[in-house]
Amino acid sequence: MYRSSVVVLILGMLFFSGAGTLSAAETEYEQCTDRKLSDILPAGKVSGEHYKIRDTVLFNGFMDHYTVDSDYGVLDAAGDGALRKLIREIHALDEFKKIENTDAFGKALVSCAKQPLVFGENLVTHPEDTVTGIPKGVAKLFTNAYAGVTSKKQTGEDSAAEAMLSLSRYKREYAYNLGVDAYSSNPVFQKEMNRVGWAAAAGNLSFSAATAPIGGGIGMAISYTGFAQTMNDYLRDEPPSQIRMDSRKKLSSVGVAGDDIKNFLENKAFTPRHTAIIVNSLMKLKDAAGRDVFIKYANSASDEEQANFMMNIAETMRGYHESVSPIKEIIVNSGLVIVETGNNRALILFPLDYGVWTESIDTILKNILATFKSPAEKTQFELWVSGTMSPLMKKNLDLLGIKVTEKVSEKAWFVD
Repeated sequence: MYRSSVVVLILGMLFFSGAGTLSAAETEYEQCTDRKLSDILPAGKVSGEHYKIRDTVLFNGFMDHYTVDSDYGVLDAAGDGALRKLIREIHALDEFKKIENTDAFGKALVSCAKQPLVFGENLVTHPEDTVTGIPKGVAKLFTNAYAGVTSKKQTGEDSAAEAMLSLSRYKREYAYNLGVDAYSSNPVFQKEMNRVGWAAAAGNLSFSAATAPIGGGIGMAISYTGFAQTMNDYLRDEPPSQIRMDSRKKLSSVGVAGDDIKNFLENKAFTPRHTAIIVNSLMKLKDAAGRDVFIKYANSASDEEQANFMMNIAETMRGYHESVSPIKEIIVNSGLVIVETGNNRALILFPLDYGVWTESIDTILKNILATFKSPAEKTQFELWVSGTMSPLMKKNLDLLGIKVTEKVSEKAWFVD
């Protein structure tokens, strides 16, 4: 864990205790209040054939928390990126139902019954037991910085028995073709994917064979580009054990200490998908210093929402490095990740859905401006966020001389 980064804990205390150097009487600040769905999404995206997003969106100062009523029950999504994943999973659930109604799937179930393994029936009947639910909360990152994990396997991995049936391989293939995450923490989605994947494994039923009788577009693979294509191919083709082995080797090659690698690879907050995307994003930074610093920082994650936060930071660094200017060094200052670039920029990276101007963020940013040391004579500070900022926050950032870049997640840098 990142025990040396006491500033992470201090940041949380500032955000939620209201501490700061200025009084509310001197400066105008905003409060964190729940948001209206209509203020976030266009009308055409609030509902679909199998779901409807509730009008009230809970907002904790960082992320939007959605509640979705669907044909498959009430589902939650912590963050805009998580909502995009959830909508794809709901569509995938409908495709799983179509597959389950085919003769090919019925024949595969017959093969299941012939498997001489006592766990087979239980896996079909109670497949959701194979995945542990994960609590959500980016805010918790700043108030529980030292939460630890001990499991040597990462969340979402398959048991040894499932691997014997090739379930892992079939789940990855189906997930790839439907554009979803094979390691998703959504128990409803995992239940159906395990059911279809187990039948496919027992009956040797590839995705194309399972969908052939259905017709239409279901048999078409999702189209990816660039880094996203590389990552999704890798996640489809390699089991968690190989991802872990590759990641250990890559992190070691860029100077990450053995204990930090071990903590990262055993951190239950991260799925193999998080691990692959974070590590391979860092490897794209070439000669950048401080990749070991980032892994220490990432080890403070203790739930899925925090893991997504860390992954989005890594993706933003990679995207900037490849598309804008090389990153020279990764630094943690005042609990936030800052990168020095080759064009004399200091990027403060914060993947949040919506930013509001609070007394604490005022204090934190002023502290960064006062304490950040750069070899450049004049450094331009920029704040890069995956979502958007309130007008008041943008106004005050401008007064501080900090340039804002919003909607980084729409630059095609995020794998989701």
